[in-house]
Amino acid sequence: MTNIVTITFNPAIDKSTTIPLLIPEKKLHCSTPTYEPGGGGINVARAIKKLGGNAIAIYLEGGYSGKFFTDLLTNEKITNIPIHTIGLTRENLVVKELSTNKQFRFGMPGHQVSEKECINCVSALMKIHDVKYIVISGSLSPGIPKDIFIKIAAIAHLKNAKLIVDTSGDALKFAIEAGTYLIKPNLKELASLVGKDIISPNQVEKISQEIISKYHCEIVITSLGAAGAMLTTKDITLRITPPKVNVQSTVGAGDSMLAGIIHSLSNGKTITESTRYGVACGTAATMNQGTELCHLNDVEHLYDIIALENVTNQP
Repeated sequence: MTNIVTITFNPAIDKSTTIPLLIPEKKLHCSTPTYEPGGGGINVARAIKKLGGNAIAIYLEGGYSGKFFTDLLTNEKITNIPIHTIGLTRENLVVKELSTNKQFRFGMPGHQVSEKECINCVSALMKIHDVKYIVISGSLSPGIPKDIFIKIAAIAHLKNAKLIVDTSGDALKFAIEAGTYLIKPNLKELASLVGKDIISPNQVEKISQEIISKYHCEIVITSLGAAGAMLTTKDITLRITPPKVNVQSTVGAGDSMLAGIIHSLSNGKTITESTRYGVACGTAATMNQGTELCHLNDVEHLYDIIALENVTNQP
């Protein structure tokens, strides 16, 4: 039974292609593009499916591009609840330069969202029964009110569900003030929560503990990129380091990591085991081209060999 719901307020069709060399003012001949449905919560739902689980994806859908987006999701057998919007669903572009192996990511802005469309998203969530995890992931489209987190946190409390948030900027601040079970910031996002521009990995434990003490947040899992992640709770601090892999693309790595954490938690694993599994998923995603996300066989192999490095104590 599906007990995970993801909400994506700024979805996008991710178009990936390659070129031999990026040259300005020239007509460049690209490889045949790959189209995939994207956006934080969408990628989390897709990755959970790849791991053998299921999630319901609520998202905003607009125009002809929105219909194509839903077709892409349906083709992947993702249970979806599209919420109609006036504006078009955006499209992002990822271009890999073959001569240098560099990746260029072009993220388009989201369209303006009305108050009614926001209410429809909340109403759709309210109608879903037996929800254990509610996941808000990705950026917010223009027009999304910051108090959306208060409304969703209230629904999570009513349904006895755990609210998990992966966003940035003011949205992340509003989320932890409203109340969350788990947040997954990167170093820059964690720094912004305490009014800093930048922090070092050595500062993560202290700042995470401050956030847990000050706000309604139980777990902070800070993404450290290729260096893995830091898990912090009131009682646990643990750094999880993945093995080195041949990185092809970093697109969707964070979403795959979050998907692995949630999927593992939903299967009754501890937060330590779930974070380790999430790091395996995020690392596995970097081994694939474009926006392909993680593959289960890579995840299982990496999970077995990931080293656990305790920062303060072994849980």
